[in-house]
Amino acid sequence: MDIQDIKNRFGIIGNSPLLNRAIDVARQVAPTDISVLITGESGSGKEVFSHIIHQLSARKHGPFIAVNCGAIPEGTIDSELFGHEKGSFTGALEARKGYFEVVNSGTIFLDEVGELPVGTQARLLRVLESGEYIRVGSSKVQKTNVRVIAATNVDIYEAVQKGKFREDLYYRLNTVPLRIPPLRDRKEDIHLLFRKFVADFTDKYRSPNVQLTEDAQELLINYPWPGNVRQLKNIAEQIAVLEKERLVDAKTLQQYLPYDNSSNLPVHVGSAKGSDDFSERDLLYKVLFDMKKDMVELKKLVVEIIQNGVNSRIVEDNSPYINKLYREIDGPSTEQLPAPPTLTIHQPSPSTSGNDFQFHTQEAEEVEEESLSLVERESDLIKKALKKHKGKRKSAAQELGISERTLYRKIKDLNLN
Repeated sequence: MDIQDIKNRFGIIGNSPLLNRAIDVARQVAPTDISVLITGESGSGKEVFSHIIHQLSARKHGPFIAVNCGAIPEGTIDSELFGHEKGSFTGALEARKGYFEVVNSGTIFLDEVGELPVGTQARLLRVLESGEYIRVGSSKVQKTNVRVIAATNVDIYEAVQKGKFREDLYYRLNTVPLRIPPLRDRKEDIHLLFRKFVADFTDKYRSPNVQLTEDAQELLINYPWPGNVRQLKNIAEQIAVLEKERLVDAKTLQQYLPYDNSSNLPVHVGSAKGSDDFSERDLLYKVLFDMKKDMVELKKLVVEIIQNGVNSRIVEDNSPYINKLYREIDGPSTEQLPAPPTLTIHQPSPSTSGNDFQFHTQEAEEVEEESLSLVERESDLIKKALKKHKGKRKSAAQELGISERTLYRKIKDLNLN
């Protein structure tokens, strides 16, 4: 059976190369008993491909069942898949067969397999490897001959990396990967699908046919379709039922689409508070990066001085940075800091070596006389803050950027009472 015959039999519309490739893979793998993992976004038609594989296989006369793993509660998933014995848990009034027993010699389609609990994943792995399983509440090993086709709309490999999905089960299911392309990657098929769906619904509801203007067709094709074929079908049904004007233009079609599609770019949705938090975080990162940059520049300056000594080139190249350090070295203060000194270079006399440059500033004497004791500087800052706020310790603490309790302790330690 060729690809076109498969499309006609299973009602598949489209000529996209990606779609044809997926159908071809399904056709080739169908006659075997290999496990298949179908990946694709929600609404892209993964279950249709599970039917193709089953109907083209030697098991086509056997049972087929589709199980949505995400719709079954975690506490009952083992019982649903493998069955249970009477009295094995509260409410188990009689023994029950599981899907793997009911579908023996057939095919089971496990949709959203990524939602399976880790314990159930271990049971499923044993079925895939040996065909053996045990009912809940039983100790008897039972055999089954079932082909498993799994599907997911999440990145299973990422779930493996996060420890949410067993790696051995992933490789066992992924013997043959089958990817279903999203509708936005099948642009040439979108209008064909829309016309088919509209024709079906207008025939069903006995209403005139619907046509799209050129601008509406362009809008339809360029829309990202996050819900894929399922969403397109819903939109076609809404238009067929609700729209009185049977020639639909882009403005009318826009009303049926969930959001503004003037751009295919992703839209950031968030509250104003979230935006403020984002700005504050960016500001904090910028401050940290600037601090790191200053430290790197300072290290470079020190290393160059150690290796080459102090010379005029170093001062000229780094004078903005040296002046910046002078302004920031004392930190916050209640008084206005003086302007940074102007660095001047005295050329060496003939009797001095090339590295014996001497530096002077306009305030050299004051700098030499100033005490470098951290305790004295801390004491001086506290005195100035208390004096500025007339002895009010709470205001002084706020000025210094410390807590009131810390200020009390420092006053006591420095004997400033």
